[in-house]
Amino acid sequence: MEQEFWHQRWAENQIGFHRDTVHPMLIRHWPSLAPQSDETVLVPLCGKSIDLNWLAEKHQHVIGVELSEIAVRAFFSENLYTPQVYRAPSGHTHYCFDELELINGDFFTARLSPMPLIYDRAALVAMPPAMRAQYVSHIRTLLAPGGRLLLITLFYPQADDTPPFSIDASVVEEAFQGLDIRLLETHTEPDGERGEQVWLIKTAAS
Repeated sequence: MEQEFWHQRWAENQIGFHRDTVHPMLIRHWPSLAPQSDETVLVPLCGKSIDLNWLAEKHQHVIGVELSEIAVRAFFSENLYTPQVYRAPSGHTHYCFDELELINGDFFTARLSPMPLIYDRAALVAMPPAMRAQYVSHIRTLLAPGGRLLLITLFYPQADDTPPFSIDASVVEEAFQGLDIRLLETHTEPDGERGEQVWLIKTAAS
């Protein structure tokens, strides 16, 4: 989507995608990644998710990237954190507090090194089909050798072209072809037409 779309959503507080509790699939399936506390976690398009707090309790460095300054500032104010703030040469603003580092700006131009762990709950489903390949290609470059991605997707009968976008299994399997892909869980709502899936995607060790 155009960046202005997301700026407007946050400005108007149209953030139905935000959860007030830690995502239960994260809690259940994070151990499947065999994560180590000294492994850095990257969270693309993190918003003000409290999943960041949960991850920071288990890891020494958690990096979130978020386009909206409103979301980043809300995360720190709502958690009563006072971050150190600096502007990087890339033009992105970094907010740092203990284990947490939130980078405010465009995810595609942020200067990031390959990471051992990535958590995606709200990024792939936010990408329109026209941007999906660009996002997946970028994520693949950001997965270090032996890296693991925990990916949560949604499926539902989509009647419009606004996010979150419904993503079926074939989309995930095609996007990450060549990597180790494993479906960990499918949760279907009572109507049988909508639900969530969680995936573990791994790169080969060097």
